[in-house]
Amino acid sequence: MPKNLRATAAWRISIWTTLAFALGTAVAFSIVYFLVAQGLRERIDTWLNGEAEVLARVSVDTPSDHLYKRIVGEVAELATQEVPDERNARGERLNSVFFLATGAANEGPLWVGPGAKDSFVAAIQRAKLVPGAPKSIAVEGLRETFRVVVKAQQGRIVYLGLSDRGANRMLHRLARRFLMVWGGMFLLGFLISYWSARRTLIRVERITETVARIGTEDLEERLPEPMNSDEISRLAKTFNRMLDRVQSSVNQLRTVTGAVAHDLKSPVTLIRGTLESALCDEGNDRWRDSMGEAIEGLDRLLQLLNTTLDLAEAEAGALHMDLRPVDFSDVVRQLVDIYQPAMAERRLEVTSDLEEHVVVDADLPLLNRVVSNLLENELTHLPLGCRVNIRLYSHVGSAELVIEDSGPGFPPEIGSSVFKRFVKGKHSPGHGLGLAFVDAVARAHGGEARVSDRATGGAVITLSLPVHVLETALT
Repeated sequence: MPKNLRATAAWRISIWTTLAFALGTAVAFSIVYFLVAQGLRERIDTWLNGEAEVLARVSVDTPSDHLYKRIVGEVAELATQEVPDERNARGERLNSVFFLATGAANEGPLWVGPGAKDSFVAAIQRAKLVPGAPKSIAVEGLRETFRVVVKAQQGRIVYLGLSDRGANRMLHRLARRFLMVWGGMFLLGFLISYWSARRTLIRVERITETVARIGTEDLEERLPEPMNSDEISRLAKTFNRMLDRVQSSVNQLRTVTGAVAHDLKSPVTLIRGTLESALCDEGNDRWRDSMGEAIEGLDRLLQLLNTTLDLAEAEAGALHMDLRPVDFSDVVRQLVDIYQPAMAERRLEVTSDLEEHVVVDADLPLLNRVVSNLLENELTHLPLGCRVNIRLYSHVGSAELVIEDSGPGFPPEIGSSVFKRFVKGKHSPGHGLGLAFVDAVARAHGGEARVSDRATGGAVITLSLPVHVLETALT
């Protein structure tokens, strides 16, 4: 389980999937709630219209005598009994139906219902009811509204009302149950989607770990290929085919570079040996200078050849490296001491500020060549009397070697191409391979090389390499 759960792809996939599912179920529950509420309202309105019709007929058919209120009142009481019994927290029965009849000769209004009729009559008068069309009214002093219908027959007007308390309670219970079910579905959906996404992405993570272990020295490792044929299995198979091609290309490159190095080095070495033999012959004094120059040219050619081959291997990821913990501070200090006399001869003022015991994982011969190239670059291209400041320090897991000078800086025509092979200034005596080699080796070590211009004039070259991480045994 990763430490930062929210940073995983499984979390993002599952949370968005769950949110979409939750939104869909919320819409579905809302539609069901609306349909239930509408059906309940229609049922109440049907009951009100039917009961009001019966009560209006009874009111018309009952003679207007001293028994009128008793008879009609008893019928109205029977109608109220049809409503499910509702009780409050103290167990007292709640009367949720009222009946009001007006228009009887020699008799006042007949009222059957909770409390006094005055507040209900006032609410009915404000509502402006239409016969046969139920309508909700708010009665002063009561929290719940009443659904009321009016019926008029032969001068008699009957009002029948039913409290919305029962319907609202039913809808509230339904909404609470919907919310409980919705919350459970949300949590269950998230767990299922996260488990499914995590199970799938674990296979991708295994591919990533395997790829990270594959280096230029070990191209034999391959990804596991499951028997099924889903997208991840096809990815693993495709990647293995690509590794086969890469391994074949690297092997061909090593074969070609080895053959080229052997085919070119042997003649050059033979020519150099012949020239040295002729140079040692005292009878050929007049050819000494020419042969000395020829030997120097062959040495430069051999150095150019070696650098070109190493650069090609580094850029192709096929550079042979023996990585070990190396004290970068000692390497830089020793090479600065070696180059100090040559720089002093050119009156270059060299200052160094080296942090002690900066250890990196590197190939020592390659690291020596990289630092030598950087110092040789300063020695070759700086005018007389310039200043060179060399700093080495560790910063956020990296060893930073910074070499800055007060020279003219890099020519404008080079720009961002300073690390490309054979790119050099117009007046440069080199071959344009030194900094390209530095950048290629730095990248092969997992670092990088950067260049910039100083605000006061001059160039800054920064070599960054990962520092060595000490492995401590857990006890």
